[in-house]
Amino acid sequence: MKLVQITVGIVATILTLVILLVVGLGEPNRMAAEEASQKGKSIEEGALLFGEYCKPCHGPQAKGIQGLCPPLNDQYFFNGRLKEVGYPGSLRDYIRSTISGGRLVSTRPNLYAGAMPPWAQDFGGPLRPDQIDNITDYLLNFEKTAGQEMGMPTPTPPPNDPVARGKAIVLGKGTCGGCHKIEGTSAAGAVGPELTKIGSTAATRVPGKTAEEYIHESIVNPSAFVVPGFPDNIMPKTFGQALTADELNDVVAYLSTLK
Repeated sequence: MKLVQITVGIVATILTLVILLVVGLGEPNRMAAEEASQKGKSIEEGALLFGEYCKPCHGPQAKGIQGLCPPLNDQYFFNGRLKEVGYPGSLRDYIRSTISGGRLVSTRPNLYAGAMPPWAQDFGGPLRPDQIDNITDYLLNFEKTAGQEMGMPTPTPPPNDPVARGKAIVLGKGTCGGCHKIEGTSAAGAVGPELTKIGSTAATRVPGKTAEEYIHESIVNPSAFVVPGFPDNIMPKTFGQALTADELNDVVAYLSTLK
């Protein structure tokens, strides 16, 4: 009887060791698959966040907007940017720190007029650390294909309605939707004051100025009228140059309708 018990114990021990060996051999593959799955989820979340907060300045698929903000989906960003700015760390650290703290002055003002507000909650922005990591993963995911065409849609002609044109600029080239909340249109807003009813409030802020005059001056000279609770110099002072006179008039026409 004891011999049977010993034999069963030995067999059970051997089976346990075999099972542990099989599981152990497969663990690296399982961990790699889990890591890849988590990275994929992070990239997907980063793509959504980029579309909401970064796309208005850096363009669809991070291709950049000429004269405003540079592309992040190109070979130079991965191969030359760190050397240009003299950054000693990794590209991941550079992306995270830039998103977190922003860039109030363009490093290439002769090419890009747009500055960048801080986006991390630690600096007064709307994004948590994990969300900044998501956007970082999304941008780093472009490295193998950076600069290649990715099926960009053919641009449609601008509408004839100045209000419609202005709205398109606000959500695109003008980048307003990236920093200002406009109810039903843009979900941002932690960086700059809300514009949902700017067409009404603008007419009451400075005696003697119409809503259109106030909005126009606020765009071309952001320091002229600083809304209480928001710091000066958070908004780039280059929109007067980045936008043509017609584009600026269209933006004013659109914002004046928000009441």
